[in-house]
Formats: sequence, structure tokens, C-alpha cells
Amino acid sequence: MATISHFEEIESWKTARQLTNLIYQVSGLGPFSKDFGLKDQIRRASVSIMSNIAEGFESRTQAQFINYLGIAKGSAAEVRSQLYIASDQTYITEEQFSQMLDLSDKAVRQLASFIDYLESNPQSRRVREESPEYAV
Repeated sequence: MATISHFEEIESWKTARQLTNLIYQVSGLGPFSKDFGLKDQIRRASVSIMSNIAEGFESRTQAQFINYLGIAKGSAAEVRSQLYIASDQTYITEEQFSQMLDLSDKAVRQLASFIDYLESNPQSRRVREESPEYAV
């Protein structure tokens, strides 16, 4: 696996960003926009996926990073559950439901693969400094 220098390079973060943008778009329309509890919760859960990947990447140890990726995976499952509620309440179309469900499933698969990789390569380095300069 290539060295990752910034969390924005992580594929699961990119997928989570797509999902978050789509959730913000559809939850701001029609009856969905008026269900403040569900709208807020699904938005926060989708943001949590992205945020935990980023926070974990910047954490001090690989074990912490893996833990944050696990939390992100849980947030993706939370989004998936809330999508069923939105669908059951007819806040979203079947097409929107399928598209967002597919993105959340993709994020979970990507996160699981990344966790597996990190666990099987405990000595791998996520970040390599080219030529660090430290002020003393």
C-alpha cells in the first residue's frame, strides 16, 4: 500500500465525503427538512464518519488510528439504519435510498479492508516526513 500523507487521500474518507454531501442535499428538502431530529442525527452520523477517519489519521499511534476507523465504521452503520427510517417515512426516493445505502456500504467495506491491512502490518508507517525540520 502506498504511503498516505494526508487523510484526504484515504479512499473511505472520499466515499464518506460523497455520502455526507448527498445526505445534506436530500435532508434539506421537503418533509425531511422538517424532521429536525432525524435530519440532525443522520447529518451528524455522516459527518462522524469523515471526522473519525481524519482524527484517527492524525492520532499518535496505529492502535488509536484503528480504533477511530472502527468508530467511523459504526457511524456508517448508523447512517444506514437512519436511511431506512427516511425511506419508511417517504422522505427520500427509492433511488436516493439505494444510492446512499450503496455509499454507506462501500465506506464500511473500505474501512474494514483498511483496518485489516493496518492490523496485518503493525509496523507499517502511514506518514513519512520528507525532510523534517524542527525548531529547537
